[in-house]
Amino acid sequence: MPLSRVRREPAEPAERPEPAESAARLADESGSASLEFITVGLILLVPLVYVVLAVSAIQSASLAAEGVARQSARVYVQSATVDEGRAGVDRALAVGLADYGLATAVPSVGIACDDPTNGCLSRGNSVTITVRLQVALPLVPDVLALRDVVSVPLEAQATQTVSRFWGAAG
Repeated sequence: MPLSRVRREPAEPAERPEPAESAARLADESGSASLEFITVGLILLVPLVYVVLAVSAIQSASLAAEGVARQSARVYVQSATVDEGRAGVDRALAVGLADYGLATAVPSVGIACDDPTNGCLSRGNSVTITVRLQVALPLVPDVLALRDVVSVPLEAQATQTVSRFWGAAG
């Protein structure tokens, strides 16, 4: 049979639902509230928990750096010799960082003063200890040295004055 002679019958128009029926179908959202809650909850909650963890890690390291700098400055100005002072600073660093759970951190320490005579240990001299740390963000894998890239640098300083009676007890 040739195609030109095929007779097509007119298609019946599709039945359209009444407007009231379609509104009722849209209003019937049974079960979708729990799905929406879970979806939105995960989308918002997971990043929020990570931000809290990251800020906590940075705050902890900041408090550690501040405490270590303050204690190191106190130990240094009360020491009898420069070598004893540096050893005391190293001990204060190790103990302070271990207290905050940062025993594996590698701090950088700088000692500066107004008058470098006698290794900063002269009467009335102000000694400033600077502690620098790199804090790795939590849950970052140590793949391709990502911990070095996504770390936050922290710096804390503390200044103490050498006693005017330093060295007098001899």
